[in-house]
Amino acid sequence: SFTISLHKADNTTVMIKLKPGLPASCRIRMKYVIMSELKIKPGDNVTFTFTCNTPEKYFITEIQKNIDCVSGPCPFGDVHLYPPGLPRLNRTYIWDVKASTKAGLELKFSTSWLRQIEPGETCPDFVSYNINSSIDNATVNIGTFCRNGSVSRVKLLGGVVMSLHLPWHLPLTTSGFNIASRASIKRLCIIESILKRESSITLMSPNYPLGFPEDELMTWQFVIPPSLRASVFFHNYSLSNCERKEERVEYYIPGSPSNPEVFKLSDSQPANIAGTFNMSLQGCDQDAQNPGILRLLFQVVVQHPQVDENVTHLVDLSKEKNVTLTIHLEGWPSRTPLVSEPMCLICKDPRTCDRALTLTSGAVYRISFLCKDLSQLRITAEKGIGCMDIRWCQKKIYSLSVPKAITRLPIRLHKFNWKLLATDMINVEIMSPSLKLQQHIPEQRCNTSYSYSIVSATPETELNVGVFCPGGSIEKIQMRNNITISLKTFGKGFINESIPQDLKMSFVPHIKDECIFTVSPDPKAKVYLQTPNSPYGLPPYVSISWFIAVPSKQTARLRFSKDRMGIACETGRAYINIKEEALGAEEIVCREDELLPQPRNMLHSFWVNVSNCKPVDKTQLTLQFWVTLADKQIDLGIILAVVAGAGVLTVIGLTVCCVKKKKKKTQNPMVGVYNDNVNTQMPGKKAFFGKERQNNESHVYAVIDDAVVYGHLLKESNGSVSPEVDVYRPFDGPIGSLPPSPPPFSFRKDIKRSSNPEEEPLPLMDTDQDTYTFAHQKSGQSEDNGDANKKDKGDTGVPLLENKERDSL
Repeated sequence: SFTISLHKADNTTVMIKLKPGLPASCRIRMKYVIMSELKIKPGDNVTFTFTCNTPEKYFITEIQKNIDCVSGPCPFGDVHLYPPGLPRLNRTYIWDVKASTKAGLELKFSTSWLRQIEPGETCPDFVSYNINSSIDNATVNIGTFCRNGSVSRVKLLGGVVMSLHLPWHLPLTTSGFNIASRASIKRLCIIESILKRESSITLMSPNYPLGFPEDELMTWQFVIPPSLRASVFFHNYSLSNCERKEERVEYYIPGSPSNPEVFKLSDSQPANIAGTFNMSLQGCDQDAQNPGILRLLFQVVVQHPQVDENVTHLVDLSKEKNVTLTIHLEGWPSRTPLVSEPMCLICKDPRTCDRALTLTSGAVYRISFLCKDLSQLRITAEKGIGCMDIRWCQKKIYSLSVPKAITRLPIRLHKFNWKLLATDMINVEIMSPSLKLQQHIPEQRCNTSYSYSIVSATPETELNVGVFCPGGSIEKIQMRNNITISLKTFGKGFINESIPQDLKMSFVPHIKDECIFTVSPDPKAKVYLQTPNSPYGLPPYVSISWFIAVPSKQTARLRFSKDRMGIACETGRAYINIKEEALGAEEIVCREDELLPQPRNMLHSFWVNVSNCKPVDKTQLTLQFWVTLADKQIDLGIILAVVAGAGVLTVIGLTVCCVKKKKKKTQNPMVGVYNDNVNTQMPGKKAFFGKERQNNESHVYAVIDDAVVYGHLLKESNGSVSPEVDVYRPFDGPIGSLPPSPPPFSFRKDIKRSSNPEEEPLPLMDTDQDTYTFAHQKSGQSEDNGDANKKDKGDTGVPLLENKERDSL
């Protein structure tokens, strides 16, 4: 049983009651009476027991002591836990002190100072203090606190209601504070916090998260050794709607020439404060109809100054355009450092410091660091480059290198983003003339201290072009749409490696592909190339091209990493086009349902184009191929063929010279008319012609290509192609200025496919600068000198075609 005896003069009441929400499985028995709660008043002497063995699970105890300091003297001094002999239940001691507003009360805590916590937060040892100010029957919640903090004293205007919550298993015998009388403080309260060493504390305005009382004033006093530095950070605040005055924060800093220093809650608060200072929060007269809420949660960080705290670093961004630079902690903004972690601050001036500092172009800054370990800091920067009219920016080359103002700082660069913006008909070309770029893929990993991530974005889709690093074979990349290039560093060696940065960009006219790579393979290495957007694959209907430059004295070996594309198309077709940059070179085309080309030797520079369809399932098109270079091998057979070819050229050259001589005597324009009765051997025997040479010009020609010789046969064939055969038009432009176009769906089945990488024979070219005109007799047109046709008309359709060519028609 338990016996509780209360003295009448103590003015103390004890209430034992059930915990809210629990069933009455356990009761209180006092003599022959069983009850669910027991109230013991001043002067009572009560003995009772519980009907269960574990009453702490069901009951709580509230002990309230009323102290009147208005009509009589106050019992100042240490506050004891009274009465003794209470059952082991969760206990709440409440001291309700009535006092005049003309005087102040002070709650002074023992060496185990207090730490303020947010509403709903629980103290680790379940011991908590709650302080309320009582003025004219109005109660203001000053805050809830745990033990082991920095709050040493709380001074209040008027009365106070102090609560101490103790768990049932903790045999605490002292309250941990005393009450003293003070002169009027002329404000709601003053909270004193003593910070003797490096630490971080969090404090809140009264009634938080509800509103601070209207037109009230309160103060926090921070007692700090002069050898330490304090910085204030506002993490959460809101403002009320003021009719008069203005809500503000005032600082009194010893030694400051402008005390008090006034700040708005939206301003960056003072930092790097040496020693003790005061901070006050002032409310305003609020709008009666829509008062709003003034509240504040802030942090004070105390730390040792940096060894070279007076050292400033110059950041000259005066000549930069559209540049934003942010210095921040590693992991910012997603990672918030723990309160126990040392603070690392960046200062724009001696008193303006923060965990993150943003600088913009067009100005010069002098910054310093309040941080022991600068390796915790990182730099993230961004630069915008735009082009709205190609006439003004087509010929301009922009350097994509990190400004020296950044590389000179003792902070590691984390990322530098270039935002390249242009209209729909203007595209971007990036170049790396000397270093060149290497695509980062599993078979070809980058081992440099930095890399470039390139993303092409439109409102409809985003194409991750890939990750690249210097020291490869890609000379330039042309891309459509708006581009973001991100330089990301991976080590401390970036500053040394960044000296020869040569990445550049320019704006170019519209290109038809999403992306075009220009590659000059390293003769000593295998170059891997892969479609963008890995590992997710190319988006539907996207076309990508590579131009592989092959030196004249070398040959390239092209090989795909797998046998098939590995997709099935729902709409359209997926194609791979391969074509060499050589006159008459055949184009190899493969569909998604066909085997990819076997390894091939490419004797000239060539194009590889990959165009995607809309796949049936979510699997997108991903292809990888590699290229190696080797010296061209000339064997004995080739040498003999060259010698024989040289002899034939000599004979033809003599014949053409004779023809040219004949040509100079003729005043009329000379045309080469194809005669299907004439032997296809070199002209020279008069018996093959029905007319004299002065009346027949069928022998006047220089070069006749296949389309001229066999044009009428192509017209008579059943193929879908009807080439122009009437007039030979010599090639007069550079080869390969554009990648091979993917054939239209109705035509691709007729394109010649080949798996043998054979070099096309060189055409016979005349070295004379005289021009020649060639024509072909149109069907249905009769020759006025066609005696030979009437005499010997034969079928020349089949014998003149090779089987291989006929099969492809």
